[in-house]
Amino acid sequence: MKEMAEYINDIDVSKQAPVAEPNRQYYFIKKASEYVKAASKEAGRPLTFCVTTFGCQMNARDSEKLVGILEQIGYQEEVDEDKADFVIYNTCTVRENANMRVYGRLGQLKAAKKKNPHMMIGLCGCMMQEPHVVEKLKTSYHFVDIIFGTHNIYKFAELIATRFESRRMVIDIWKDTDKIVEDLPSERKFSFKSGVNIMFGCNNFCSYCIVPYVRGRERSRNPKDIIREIERLVADGVVEVMLLGQNVNSYGKNLEEPMSFAQLLQKIEKIEGLERIRFMTSHPKDLSDELIEVMKNSKKICRHLHLPVQSGSTEILKKMNRRYTKEQYLELVHKIREAVPDISLTTDIIVGFPGETEEDFLETMDVVKQVRYDSAFTFIYSKRTGTPAAVMDNQIPDDVVKHRFDRLLKEVQSISAEVCSVHENTMQSVLVESMNDHDERLVTGRMSNNLLVHFPGDASLIGKIVDVYLKECKGFYYIGEMKNIP
Repeated sequence: MKEMAEYINDIDVSKQAPVAEPNRQYYFIKKASEYVKAASKEAGRPLTFCVTTFGCQMNARDSEKLVGILEQIGYQEEVDEDKADFVIYNTCTVRENANMRVYGRLGQLKAAKKKNPHMMIGLCGCMMQEPHVVEKLKTSYHFVDIIFGTHNIYKFAELIATRFESRRMVIDIWKDTDKIVEDLPSERKFSFKSGVNIMFGCNNFCSYCIVPYVRGRERSRNPKDIIREIERLVADGVVEVMLLGQNVNSYGKNLEEPMSFAQLLQKIEKIEGLERIRFMTSHPKDLSDELIEVMKNSKKICRHLHLPVQSGSTEILKKMNRRYTKEQYLELVHKIREAVPDISLTTDIIVGFPGETEEDFLETMDVVKQVRYDSAFTFIYSKRTGTPAAVMDNQIPDDVVKHRFDRLLKEVQSISAEVCSVHENTMQSVLVESMNDHDERLVTGRMSNNLLVHFPGDASLIGKIVDVYLKECKGFYYIGEMKNIP
């Protein structure tokens, strides 16, 4: 970041902006920084920013890029959005109530903006890819300054500079893109671990999901760029990376020289200094025997796999357009468990999908009982406007769905408590992530299988991988201590 800052500082903004990326964005970072410097002088203080992230880990990684760009421009971070001069919401639109939360928060910001002449409000992310949202913002929220979507986040500095110059609302939404811009600023939330995008977009079109419509078609990053990014992260102290994609198992299919996800993992594993590799999300239909073999032989890939099943009913899976059957999913689980016996399996399950009968629901319960997940994210089906499922017949009554959801949750929690307790009285490697939220004498870390452990320690342990004896399982986490087995 220091080298980048020096390079940006030397740019002459009196000349025309370059066409090629990322140099074009470096130019606008310098240009925007001059506007911010002038505004700070006028305000008599440094200008501040607050980035709020809604949604998935892809959004969280995008927000790190937003933070990196804002800091290069000269803004300073402020955790309280009511006090910030630049508030940006990186939005999610998987469920419609997420949209309502954003509108509500915007209403509260309107009063703050009236009091602060230097305040700007930016909106980006998946929600902005919906045309009706942008129309509503233009008519009812005209105090918003910058609106952009998921495909051109790299243009953030350019949009800020444009807003300073035009003094009007700036809207830049792309319907789709095949563009990936490398080497932009990014400010990690954690010094010792980082998300790494390996691909963008989704080609699956599950019938309940809006993501392919707002994230666009699958685009894989060049493996050399991914390796180079991870090498730089490791040189900067990162010991664990999380490889991110809407469906990591389909990585590489659109590259000029195709490469499978399993092959990419093998290359990443060779990076010296990298201790742990995680990835998500895996679509069952694309999880190959090759990938299972790589996981089996790996020393660095964490013993955790998130494998969304969504439903245990083959009939419902067909309506969901998931492209696998109950039997195929269970066979896949069998293969994985046979190759990696200590694997921790987690999943996503939707209850109450249109047309789901009691028999369909019992098929889901059967999968839960057979697989015995370490944990499961359980969701009540939420009708999402713009998806095929939203207009399907036989939408399930709320009371029926609620009853099924409660039964499923009880079963999932009961099994999880049993499954997670198997590591009691064993020594495990733990990456220490933070001081404990509730007890200042404890630190909190994460095992390879993704379970949390709380044990006595201080801040000097954060970012280190240590051996911890697991004394007691508390259902979904452990109490441990750093000592040898007695």
